[in-house]
Amino acid sequence: MHPAVAVGLVFGGCCSNVVFLELLVRQFPGCGNIVTFSQFLFISVEGFIFEANFGRKRPAIPIRYYFIMVAMFFTVSVVNNYALNLNIAMPLHMIFRSGSLIASMALGIIILKKRYSVSKYTSIALVSLGIFTCTFMSAKQVASDSSLNEEDGLQVFLWWLLGIAALTFALLMSARMGIFQEMLYKQFGKHSKEALFYNHALPLPGFLLLAPNIYQHAVLFSQSEPFQVPVIGLTLPVMWFYLLMNVITQYVCIRGVFILTTECTSLTVTLVVTLRKFVSLIFSILYFHNPFTAWHWLGTAFVFVGTLMYTEVWNNLGPFLARWRKRPKEE
Repeated sequence: MHPAVAVGLVFGGCCSNVVFLELLVRQFPGCGNIVTFSQFLFISVEGFIFEANFGRKRPAIPIRYYFIMVAMFFTVSVVNNYALNLNIAMPLHMIFRSGSLIASMALGIIILKKRYSVSKYTSIALVSLGIFTCTFMSAKQVASDSSLNEEDGLQVFLWWLLGIAALTFALLMSARMGIFQEMLYKQFGKHSKEALFYNHALPLPGFLLLAPNIYQHAVLFSQSEPFQVPVIGLTLPVMWFYLLMNVITQYVCIRGVFILTTECTSLTVTLVVTLRKFVSLIFSILYFHNPFTAWHWLGTAFVFVGTLMYTEVWNNLGPFLARWRKRPKEE
């Protein structure tokens, strides 16, 4: 497949996925569990048919390692979605999750004994400063909410702090999972489609613990206003339509990133994913009118510039542009 198609799938799938997630969360802030369960179920069924061949294909990586990875992956997914129920706005959620480089570097130094160049440390400092700026300004907004009395305002702020703690925990756990995955791939080779299936299929029994919450939101979704799906003319509750579209776009997003990793370098993948996050952030601010001050913009700039510095995209962009300029002359 042409890389341009993969880029289109990443931008189209991932950006629209964020839109449908925000439409769901704005109506029911606590619907993260039913969203996570639906995504896991869809990817598991698809993987069981096309990757596991209805259970006939044996995994290349021993199943015991997948159970460890799954425990981390399930925790990260649930905690990230639950954070949206703790007064965390979608833009801050996206910016905070962009700080995965910090967690990866910190755990890489501690666990893998890695050492990095000065430019890498500088880029991480920029990302940290950006996240701190956005978080601090969001904290001021939550604390100074004039629509709340002092007691309610304090309670909202404490829930918000718990949300920040949840995002921080998920960030570190995700980085630890990445290191564990890296070590597995070195030992057994890369099997990303297999890992995608097992990471989504094995945690499904864990959702039994969340069954009451999932059922409650399924009932609420069914009570939402009816919506006629364009083209096919099918009528269903609008929240179920948003959930269906969220699941489909999540799958398109994941497949797009997977294709991109097979067709392009890791640098290109990082650049595309970073730009996609930036587009999603801008759309969320403009379309949903999420509060975003000049300080938030400054913090966002620090995060994205720091990310691009870390990938050393500037060093690789020069030779690429030089080759591109020479091409018409050679023809």
